[in-house]
Amino acid sequence: MQALKTHITLNIKTLANELGLSIGTVSKALRNSHEISEGTKKRVLAKARELNYQVNPFASSLRKQKSKTIAVVIPEVANNFFALAINGIEDVALAKGYHVLIYLTHEDVKKEITISQLLQNGRVDGILMSLSAQTKSKSHLVALREKEIPLVFFDRVADEFDVPKIITDDFDISIKATEHLLKNGCRQIAYLSISNNISIENRRRSGYEEGLRRNNIDIDETLIINCEDEATSREKIKQLLHREKKVDGVFASVEKLAVMTYELCRENNIRIPTDLKIVGFSNLYTAALLNPSLTTVTQPAFEMGKQAATVLFKMIEKRGHHFLQENTVIPSKLIIRGSSIE
Repeated sequence: MQALKTHITLNIKTLANELGLSIGTVSKALRNSHEISEGTKKRVLAKARELNYQVNPFASSLRKQKSKTIAVVIPEVANNFFALAINGIEDVALAKGYHVLIYLTHEDVKKEITISQLLQNGRVDGILMSLSAQTKSKSHLVALREKEIPLVFFDRVADEFDVPKIITDDFDISIKATEHLLKNGCRQIAYLSISNNISIENRRRSGYEEGLRRNNIDIDETLIINCEDEATSREKIKQLLHREKKVDGVFASVEKLAVMTYELCRENNIRIPTDLKIVGFSNLYTAALLNPSLTTVTQPAFEMGKQAATVLFKMIEKRGHHFLQENTVIPSKLIIRGSSIE
């Protein structure tokens, strides 16, 4: 009996597994992308012929269609920075005729992973992302790159990913904020940290430490308080304020920690700025209305959102072009108010 020749239709994932390559590399090789070496292209095409791989023209056409939607993945909206950044993003997206889908991780890396997996199916044309405070490993973001979904990080970025990043000058402005407290008489300055995982936190803490070093102040690790666990943060700050060696300055890395310090000072009869001077990163409109008004490092949130969206749309509209070096740093401002001067 004559053997029947069986044709097996494979999907690209199976072909990639056979070759030991990523899906993205195989996809680019099949499309004769300039990014892939000639040797790899020949290897991919040879294996595709051997296994009778057939390109699915329907799936290919679906990928070319645009959803006219972008996703914004952020930790929270209670933080005024993100609310203002969304305004900047929408300003650009609406002008392009795009819808904006907002996804909140609530500082939970598990939710961030779930959202990333959800967005791999082509429901959006591009993604703007600011990482959660819990995010250590970035492995869940690799699939977004492999599927060539345009991705731009803003504020909290993954430094190791070669995608565009929109940030502010966290290191330099933190030096300036620390030196401002020193110039106004502080010598025991505490730093309130939101997380040891995220990029902005590392730059802000490094700026705080550099500000101390430049003024010949020893770095005291007991004055660097990790407030990642919100349930215990209040008690940690309360203990800080009642140290035997009096703390005379606080630099809060996010606005909710500055506000929490205000509340604890009021509850414990600690006078701001007489007993304790405070500076905090914050985009709160009400910072000037607090009693006393809060000295803030104010980020250019709207501009950062607008720039992030502008870069994303470049990537969406010019597929095949790469803007990996288009990393933008927009300066923040130190706005001096009553909480840090007498």
